[in-house]
Amino acid sequence: MNKKLDKLLKTHQKLIHSENQKVVSHVQRAKDDWILNTVMIEGCDVAFKFQRKKKYKSLVGAQVNLTYYPQTDTVAGFEIEVMKVVRIKIA
Repeated sequence: MNKKLDKLLKTHQKLIHSENQKVVSHVQRAKDDWILNTVMIEGCDVAFKFQRKKKYKSLVGAQVNLTYYPQTDTVAGFEIEVMKVVRIKIA
C-alpha cells in the first residue's frame, strides 16, 4: 500500500481496504448531476456504491482495489447493508 492510503486508513478507523477483488456486476445510473455506480464483488452479497460526475468505464471482469466503509440504506422500508466506496482503482 502507498503512504497516502496508509494515512487515510489510520485517520479513519472504520475504513476497510480490499485488494484484487473481481467485479461481477457494474451498474451506472444518473441522479441529478451525478452518476451513481453500484458494483458487486465475487463472493460478496453486499453492494458497493460510489458516485462520479461522469460515466465510468465498465468494470465487469476487472480486478479492483477498494477502500470503503459499511453503511445502512433504507429501500422500500427495509434496511440493507451497503458499502460506501471512498476509493476504487483497477488492480
